[in-house]
Amino acid sequence: MVQKNKKGSKLVTTDDIFKILCGSIQSTLAAATNSSITFSPMVQKIEKTCLKPDIGCFVLFGGDFTGLIVMNFSAEAAMEIYRRYLVGMGMPEEDLAGNHTADEVANSLGELMNQCIGRFRVDLEKDTTIFVSQSQPKMLVVNEAVEIAIEAGIYRPLLRKMSFKTASSHRFYLEVSVGEISFYPLFPFTRGEDVDIDGIMESTACEQEKAGSEGGSAQAVNNVDVEAILKQMNKQG
Repeated sequence: MVQKNKKGSKLVTTDDIFKILCGSIQSTLAAATNSSITFSPMVQKIEKTCLKPDIGCFVLFGGDFTGLIVMNFSAEAAMEIYRRYLVGMGMPEEDLAGNHTADEVANSLGELMNQCIGRFRVDLEKDTTIFVSQSQPKMLVVNEAVEIAIEAGIYRPLLRKMSFKTASSHRFYLEVSVGEISFYPLFPFTRGEDVDIDGIMESTACEQEKAGSEGGSAQAVNNVDVEAILKQMNKQG
């Protein structure tokens, strides 16, 4: 929710950040899997962020504010996203992993999470001029019913959980830990112009694929240079 201060200037709050993040994840995964990805408008307050079965991923980010993002996938959701993603890239179904514990599944989801957070960074800066950097996503296959708490060192964190759903109605969850966020502008500014982020990402990926070996082409498609996208966005803005 965008609020206003006494002078009428728009405030950017924690809820605004959550909304941008959910939208970035939704659009990235929908495009990557060529399928419907939806998220619930209801947000849950939680006591701690945890990695849970069957596959979990976490990313730390910093910059204008600090936070932690955790994604937890059921085996069914992980396999659906993995299969749709790689089949869409042209990989034969018979060559795909058959179990969510395979390294290929974790690697693909890690690459997709990197794209999601990269898209979030671009969307965030375009909409609000707020900048964050990210760590490399860390994936963990959790076979036992255990919860692994992640400590981000955030003073008085706000902890929230959001629910996502795949086209086949398999659930996965986003957990976020951030400090209370409240930005307001010192002077009016214009929102960044809409940029063809998907086109820039595709162009960057194609250049990386050409530079890489034939055997590493699938990997190259995913390692998109977010910094290059931000620079290109600023040029077009």
